[in-house]
Amino acid sequence: MTSHTTPTGSGTSLPTLDLSRFYASPKEHQAFIAELRTVLYDHGFFYLTGHGVDPKLIADVVATAKRFFALPMEEKLEIEMVKSPHFRGYNRAGQERTRGEQDWREQLDINTESAPFELRPDTPAWRRLQGPNQWPEALPELKPLLLAYQAEVTRIGIDVLKAIAAALGQSENVFADIYEPQASQLLKIIRYPGRDVAETDQGVGAHKDGGFVTVLLQDTTPGLRVRTEDGVWIDAPPVPGTFVINTGELLELATNGFVRADVHDVIAPPAGVERFSVAFFLGSRPDATIPVIELPDELKRSERGISVDPLNPIFREVGQNQLKSRLRSHPDVARAHYADLLASEQSV
Repeated sequence: MTSHTTPTGSGTSLPTLDLSRFYASPKEHQAFIAELRTVLYDHGFFYLTGHGVDPKLIADVVATAKRFFALPMEEKLEIEMVKSPHFRGYNRAGQERTRGEQDWREQLDINTESAPFELRPDTPAWRRLQGPNQWPEALPELKPLLLAYQAEVTRIGIDVLKAIAAALGQSENVFADIYEPQASQLLKIIRYPGRDVAETDQGVGAHKDGGFVTVLLQDTTPGLRVRTEDGVWIDAPPVPGTFVINTGELLELATNGFVRADVHDVIAPPAGVERFSVAFFLGSRPDATIPVIELPDELKRSERGISVDPLNPIFREVGQNQLKSRLRSHPDVARAHYADLLASEQSV
């Protein structure tokens, strides 16, 4: 186990891993998890093939997402996120922020479909995130389609998480205690307008993802970039039939930095060009606390510790992390539904 220490700054593209190899012969299985281990240490980003998702489902999701974004603005604003205390619904371009700067993308956010949590005076504030999604009346087929897709990418995310566990020398189900019986299932359909609309080239600002793994479907227009440990940016253009997988902050916490939640961004497309994507973020149960996994000695020696960013502290309490992320990303929703928390922060 030496290849994981090789610098990746000279690389010009992300690796590709075939998930079906994880379920193949013992020899192929071991080769797959060895390759995955190297990727996890290097930068945690890779293209995934062999995932088993029906191409028709993928095509239907992309086509229906485009139909949603083509609706008149007033119909999209009927389900504007600011109407939801659970941070579900539609956002116009420029409404979400990364590190305080506007992201030039419009999007629809959904998460696990559920009833609101019954709140009491001693209920943690992050319990307010639980609740129903908002769906457009003008496009009734969107709900069953996105929920079916959400179920499929949840399956992929859990399969990838099991493979990651094996690559770290753990039982495949080592993370199950912190995502069962109901993982967080944040799904976004996203449209990036061209530079004739966007006021900057920030489609999405440089950031790390907060969950276990992200399963990203790209349409046909490039824009995604990944920053390696040594500060080199790698382009990650769309590759037909693949998802882009990347690791999030929960895995960095659980492995004491052997696995990194690496920085990435999206550049706004050129004038007159649109970019579409569908991003799925598999996270833990909100009431879980992330433990440190005891890695084998040969991996433990390569632990790098938790990355420190004064502007984005990482908490082991999952619900606290989730709420922090949403309050920072959507200040309009925070003002509308979490004014009590904002007031307490200002009084400190």
